[in-house]
This record gives sequence, structure tokens and C-alpha cells, in this order.
Amino acid sequence: MANCLLVFKGGSVPETEEEQQAVMSAWGAWFATLGEAVIDPGNPFGGSMTVGPDGTATDGAGSELTGYTVLAAENLAAATEMAKTCPILAGGGTIEVYETFDVM
Repeated sequence: MANCLLVFKGGSVPETEEEQQAVMSAWGAWFATLGEAVIDPGNPFGGSMTVGPDGTATDGAGSELTGYTVLAAENLAAATEMAKTCPILAGGGTIEVYETFDVM
């Protein structure tokens, strides 16, 4: 069993309270279908900073990532299949899927 990090990029922002409720409902339904595979449902990202090799910090991040979720899956391919039904895709966003491994 592997832990996989899904990082989200982009996606539309609901304009009305009704749209926001529909989006939240879609996310809740997606998490329900994943069941115990959800290790950490994650959260959206807010502001960001970038720290360079010399320690200099600047506002913003070039990756433009918008959030994350951590899943347990048999392997990277299985986590990628789970990602294919994520609601962010319907809003025009994309997902990067990474398999993590324990080193500590």
C-alpha cells in the first residue's frame, strides 16, 4: 500500500452561494466514494512564498497550486485512477499525483 499526494492546480471559483454549495457537495460525494483511501482530505491553499537557495523569500509561488489531498492506494496507477473522478477537473483544474515513501 502506498500513500499518494494529489496536488491541485487551478479550477474555477464558485460565484454564488448556491454554486459553492454544489461544489462542496461534489467534493463530499467524491470523498465518500474514496472511503478509507482518504488519509487526509486536505485543504485549499492560501497565500504563498518562495524561498530561494540563498534564503531570500519572495511573495508567491510559480507552481500556482491550489490545494492537496493524501490517499492510500495500491500504487501510483491506482491513485491516478481515483484522481480521475475529482470535482476539480469539472472546474477546469488539473491534478498531479505523486507516490510518497517513508524515509524517517
